[in-house]
Amino acid sequence: MTSDTFPQLPLSYWIESTQFPTFPHLSENVKTKVAVIGAGITGITTAYLLAKEGIDVTLIDSGLILNGTTGHTTAKVTAQHDLIYDELIDHFGLEKARLYYESNSHALQFIRETVQTYKIDCNFSNEDSYLYTTTDNGLRNLSKEYEAYQKLNIPCDYIQSLSIPIPVQSALVMKNQAQFHPLLYLKILLERFVEMGGKVYEQTTAIDVEKGDSPQVITKAGHRITCEYVVSCSHFPFYDASSFFFTRMYAERSYALAIKAKTDYPGGMYLSIDDPKRSLRYITSNGEKLILIGGESHKTGQGINTMLHYEALYSFAEATFGVDEVPYRWSAQDLITLDKLPYIGHINERNPNIFVATGYRKWGMTTGTAAAHLLKDSILKVDSPYKELFAPSRFHATPDIKTFLSQNMDVAKHLIEGKIETALRTPEDLEVGEGSVVHVNGKRAGAYKDKEGKLHIVDTTCTHLGCEVEWNNGDCTWDCPCHGSRFSIDGDVMEGPADQPLKRVDNE
Repeated sequence: MTSDTFPQLPLSYWIESTQFPTFPHLSENVKTKVAVIGAGITGITTAYLLAKEGIDVTLIDSGLILNGTTGHTTAKVTAQHDLIYDELIDHFGLEKARLYYESNSHALQFIRETVQTYKIDCNFSNEDSYLYTTTDNGLRNLSKEYEAYQKLNIPCDYIQSLSIPIPVQSALVMKNQAQFHPLLYLKILLERFVEMGGKVYEQTTAIDVEKGDSPQVITKAGHRITCEYVVSCSHFPFYDASSFFFTRMYAERSYALAIKAKTDYPGGMYLSIDDPKRSLRYITSNGEKLILIGGESHKTGQGINTMLHYEALYSFAEATFGVDEVPYRWSAQDLITLDKLPYIGHINERNPNIFVATGYRKWGMTTGTAAAHLLKDSILKVDSPYKELFAPSRFHATPDIKTFLSQNMDVAKHLIEGKIETALRTPEDLEVGEGSVVHVNGKRAGAYKDKEGKLHIVDTTCTHLGCEVEWNNGDCTWDCPCHGSRFSIDGDVMEGPADQPLKRVDNE
């Protein structure tokens, strides 16, 4: 491995291979029936479904449309969400586990049928999905998951070998799942939404909601969207409504490489249940197969030298397939709830016309699509069997309390450590392309020296609740280890819950 092994900066294949539509930013006050905030798979699908019902919808996004979280996925369209069904049965019972499987299977079928209906050229392919293990402990866990599949009548196979060159103890196959290019799919849904009269605004950041019978979404530029319903699909909810989502979810980073391999890839989607996790699928790029390898999850802001995660994936790829080239690398942020089920529905009982969808635990293609259907049903006042399962106001004694305590003790630990950490370097110590915690005028700061030698210096105190952000050298960002906020080299907010930029610091 050399410095030329990877692209210098992260580059998502999905984003690089898509020609994006352009939309205006909101420059005036507007009225609509439903304001959807966030134009990823949940927001676009929700807007599309409501528009099909004749509802007036306005869709906004803080960045460029289709450039957010959905553009950094592995894009598996499956109801096989790692080891989950045995745990769901244990904690919530057979019926709720069945509902979880059913909602995600319906989402898969909706995507499949939508691709067929509109003849969407998005590299959609039906693939079997595999969970595999190489350890004795993993074998016990996978066996229990297989038993859960049988209880739920999930079509599956339990096998002892794979067609990829990984020796396994066993593997659990969920049949007839899928993969696709998510942005090419969503481009068509977005086109249909606009054709039906939907309005789209990009680079329009929602910062608050003024509650009432006709709530108003307030943008950073000071404009207002007056509506009957607000739907937050902004990854981390842009509006909290005293729901304290930052205490009920935690953020994880994970990494992906798209490689040109020395050996052929036989097809299928794979995920190891052992640590370190490894996710596999293929991409078709200009008629050529690339293998997409993901893994190396860690809590945001706690990855230390994040380039090591890319290097670990490369070592796995080289040992397993042989690597000719790594044309793409990127990372993603995912939100995990206390009980591993997403929060979808009324943000809380006090705000019946404000909805939220978040916490997909890395499985946003199906869960985000399922969320869109539930949100549509809620707004149209159609009963849904999934309403209670995903209700954001739920709280279960097990496993919520245990996870709540452990995650918030971790927050306290990093809050304290950040305050007592001593910065030994100065901005002048940095090499070109390097970022680090430094001291400026005796105070902790963060500095990055770009390729022109210009210094970008920020206050490292997170604007959410005051933890100290850490440098992410793999993505050239400042990441908060407490609640997962992320900031650019100039301090601009890239991921919430923070909604204010880091302060800039003068080096005098």
